[in-house]
Amino acid sequence: MSLSTTAAANPQAAQPQPARIARWLLVVAFMVFAMVVVGGITRLTESGLSMVRWEPISGVVPPLDEAQWHAEFDAYKATPEYQKINHGMSLGEFKAIFFWEYLHRVLGRLIGMAFALPLAWFAWKRAIPRGYGPRLVALLALGGLQGAIGWWMVASGLVDRPDVSHIRLAVHLLTALFILGGLVWTALDLIDLSRSPAARPAKLTGIAAIAMIVLFVQLLLGAFTAGLDAGYAFAEWPTMGGQIFPAGVAFIEPAWRNLVDNPIVVQFVHRWLAWVAAALLLALAWRAHKMGVKGPVHAIATFLVLQIGLGIATLLTGVDIHVAVAHQAVGALLVASVAWTAHRVGARRG
Repeated sequence: MSLSTTAAANPQAAQPQPARIARWLLVVAFMVFAMVVVGGITRLTESGLSMVRWEPISGVVPPLDEAQWHAEFDAYKATPEYQKINHGMSLGEFKAIFFWEYLHRVLGRLIGMAFALPLAWFAWKRAIPRGYGPRLVALLALGGLQGAIGWWMVASGLVDRPDVSHIRLAVHLLTALFILGGLVWTALDLIDLSRSPAARPAKLTGIAAIAMIVLFVQLLLGAFTAGLDAGYAFAEWPTMGGQIFPAGVAFIEPAWRNLVDNPIVVQFVHRWLAWVAAALLLALAWRAHKMGVKGPVHAIATFLVLQIGLGIATLLTGVDIHVAVAHQAVGALLVASVAWTAHRVGARRG
């Protein structure tokens, strides 16, 4: 009996569909990218603390009448942000910041559904290739954890302090970027599998691993810079206060805390580590180029130049919201392109 006849006789027989699953993962990756962009807008418009409750199910319905809006506004008035920063804000102004946080949370729920429901469908159809089920479930679990991290971040700004913890903000952003990279990497593995049943998952090689680690640290410092409002400290480049490192900086004890909690030091290191990260990413791109890889190499070069330019422009414009959002968006695209390039290098070497 032929394979096709056997499959027709037994519709529940496993029929892996790596190409379809890969396309689905890339759609979800695009949604995560959109989530990162909306998250940047939410942060820059200081909208993140406008919703003071975490209601994963009922929270999908926004206030529908004036009474509900006033109730939501009254809850916000009890927060440190309103009392210390936005005291006297009008209901209309509150609605404006509420919109971005609401959109951010709804998009998170949509991503969860866009991942969980198709995953259940593919599992029911036994369409997931052998060995990929645990990885897909891990990505789903990480997405659920990301929602909890988001609330953990928001909760830090609802008691005593009028803003969220920059450390929790960094965890939230980096988890989103890790999910983005994981989705791209897994999709590429599945694309390779759809082209050749003998294909094996790509391996993370030395230069790619080093470049990713340094990029991770640079993104971490970028999140600290955003969370500490360190970008407002010096609207100039390449100097800070007319010097490479500004005079009269009040350092924190112990010394290591300056890399986490001192806005001046964080901005300084973020400025100059960027060039180390750029050199390593270009080294990765060159390695890929020598192996005959083209598309990902061009993506890294393009997004790297844009990211550096937008980082400088963010400083020079005093953190203009449009420039800063573009900086975060291109950062996410750079992560995706690095994952793409590293995967191609690992697949060729494997």
